Amino acid sequence: MNRKNDIRAELATLPVGKLLWRYSVPAIVGTMVMSLYNVIDRIFIGQGVGPDAISGLALTFPIMSISGAIGMLVGQGAAARISIVLGQDDKEKAEKILANSLILSITFALCYLSLFVVFMDDILRSFGGSDRTIPYAREFLLYIMPGMLFTNLCYSFNNMMRASGYPGKAMYTMLIGAFSNLILAPIFIFGLKLGIKGAAIATDIAMTISAVFVMAHFCNARSNVRFHRRYFKLEWAILINIVSIGMSPFLVNIASSVINAIINTSLYRYGGDEAIGAFGIFNSYATLVVMLIVGLCQGMQPVVGYNYGAGNYNRMTRAFKITCAVATLCATVGWIGSTFFPYYIIRAFTTDEHLIEVAIHGMRIAMGVFPIVGLQIVTTNLFQSLGMASKAIFMSLTRQVIFLIPLLLVLPRLFDLDGVWGAMPVSDTIATLVTLLMLWYTRKKMIRNHSANTPA
Repeated sequence: MNRKNDIRAELATLPVGKLLWRYSVPAIVGTMVMSLYNVIDRIFIGQGVGPDAISGLALTFPIMSISGAIGMLVGQGAAARISIVLGQDDKEKAEKILANSLILSITFALCYLSLFVVFMDDILRSFGGSDRTIPYAREFLLYIMPGMLFTNLCYSFNNMMRASGYPGKAMYTMLIGAFSNLILAPIFIFGLKLGIKGAAIATDIAMTISAVFVMAHFCNARSNVRFHRRYFKLEWAILINIVSIGMSPFLVNIASSVINAIINTSLYRYGGDEAIGAFGIFNSYATLVVMLIVGLCQGMQPVVGYNYGAGNYNRMTRAFKITCAVATLCATVGWIGSTFFPYYIIRAFTTDEHLIEVAIHGMRIAMGVFPIVGLQIVTTNLFQSLGMASKAIFMSLTRQVIFLIPLLLVLPRLFDLDGVWGAMPVSDTIATLVTLLMLWYTRKKMIRNHSANTPA
């Protein structure tokens, strides 16, 4: 009970800047660690196996994005709801959400893994795979799939751990897995000479360790929110709430999967396997920066959600503004790296000079307006944290579907390979303009509603 009261007190009264620091730093560490799983694999594979393996690994991005989408659908949707109901002092509802989330996670994972196994080669071919690259992609996927369930459980319940008041422990959960992977990956790839499948096995073991750690937390009687046997029954109202809020990040990842497939196909048509490999390297770097911003948003989420539920709108607004400023700074630093130091970034992944040259050119174009991306990501997460599902879904689709897909279909016809790279910054620019309009409209509406509800 004391721990519960401490969490409520800090979310409601602690200075917003200090509160964001307390919640964001562990969240950033967690998201960066998740990204480093993939980056570590790609670096070791690129250096130890070769450029074709890097291109083959790039083919797996859409499938890995779908796995991540399931984790976000349940994890972020449930985390947002838990923050809001804890702000309303309803612990029983929070624990029902927790139990329903476990059932959803396992059910979804079993469904998508079954589909992947049955249609794997067809999926990889549709994603731009060739006879040179598909064998690498298939080998990696066959060994990574058994661990995807644990990946989903770890990522989903790590979000809920943070939302229920344990940001530091959520960080340690991810660090345990990251250090395990960092140790195991070179052993399996180089020491045991297992190549690309060694990277997959190392990741499976690391994610299983993290999953066991996070699930043990929710079985502990001293945890603020924990599993209770009596709540393990599906409640449709709770499921709808989880899915509606989690639909925004879910669609972002599904869109990412579709976009990756379209990009891979276009890159293969206009630049061959090397262009796909270049995209794999660029995507690793860009994802690392984006996940840094996502970590900021995850730290913002319990602060915004709790204070929104408690009616503290000034604290909610301040948390959003601070997060936007820091996210823009992070995106700008990422752009500086891609523009002025791309060789050193790409050289970490491959020693193939032709692949490095292609990747440098593509990275500079694709990340041309990256500093504006932070605002768009934070605003989308704001709508999600406030339970504004339809707005969050719309914002999620603008950058990666509504604008990017048409651009990917048109610009390559005009500018060949540069058209594929150029579609990304053009889409980012249009999506950010839409974000500003949505933000202005929502703020104006909230001020009007607040004034109407305030006694004269």
